[in-house]
Amino acid sequence: MLRAGYMQTLTVSRVSDHGLYLADEEQQEVLLPNRYTSLSDKVGDQKEVFVYHDSEDRLVATTETPLLKVGEVGCLRVVDKTPHGAFLDWGLHGKDLFLPNRNQQGGVLVGHSYVVYLYEDAITGRCVATEKFKAWVNNDSITVKPRDEVSLLVASESPIGFRVVVNNRHWGMIYRNQIFRPVAVGDRLSGYVSRITDDNRIDISLQQTGFAQVKDSAEVLLRLLRENGGFLPLNDDSSPEAVKHLTQMSKKVFKRSLGMLLKRGAVVTSEEGMRLVEKLPEKEKH
Repeated sequence: MLRAGYMQTLTVSRVSDHGLYLADEEQQEVLLPNRYTSLSDKVGDQKEVFVYHDSEDRLVATTETPLLKVGEVGCLRVVDKTPHGAFLDWGLHGKDLFLPNRNQQGGVLVGHSYVVYLYEDAITGRCVATEKFKAWVNNDSITVKPRDEVSLLVASESPIGFRVVVNNRHWGMIYRNQIFRPVAVGDRLSGYVSRITDDNRIDISLQQTGFAQVKDSAEVLLRLLRENGGFLPLNDDSSPEAVKHLTQMSKKVFKRSLGMLLKRGAVVTSEEGMRLVEKLPEKEKH
């Protein structure tokens, strides 16, 4: 079934002067304009496309990937306003996303970006944005558990940290004292569920916990060493600020990761810092 707001794999059913007509399993057709086709395209080929309504309310396909699809939350920039609402940069050629006045919270400004949810209008089938998405994003029924890897959208900043949308479904919090790299509203990140409280609050960490975190951080240290000529001016006595600046890790995680590398014989340390140990290939050992 052809539906606006989704990526779909469709089959080329016929070729016209205006582009390719693509059909779904029910033989419903949608036009893929010439700008997205090539001379090698032929009937029977499959195309992964995004389907949406054009300015004349017709379904049309594109091979471009939009910034948002139905059921997703994102931070989009306002490019125009009318008496009826605002238009957002959707990442599609010649097509902006409509944000009606009724879906705004206190009005929006051209050139500014806002966190919105994309849904399919039940009456028209068109894609519409809204800043009011409590019906879709809430913590009423939690679908994640501690240690799960999750996708995040940074929605707002507060004195204690950043509020994030988790898996386009829930609200979570990353606490400022657990952040060791730059984070800004609108960023898309990967993170991990660190805790779910009795009242369904979700705490998020940008790093894994336990052994998995140390193992990953040790690999990060190795990569940084290789990128910096095999040396970093850090050791067990380095300040937390220096560690955070160079590695985006906490001092605790850095020390545990360094200990793992020392145990493996991958690095050596001195008063100046840590140095990568280059091991000879087996055939060169005597």
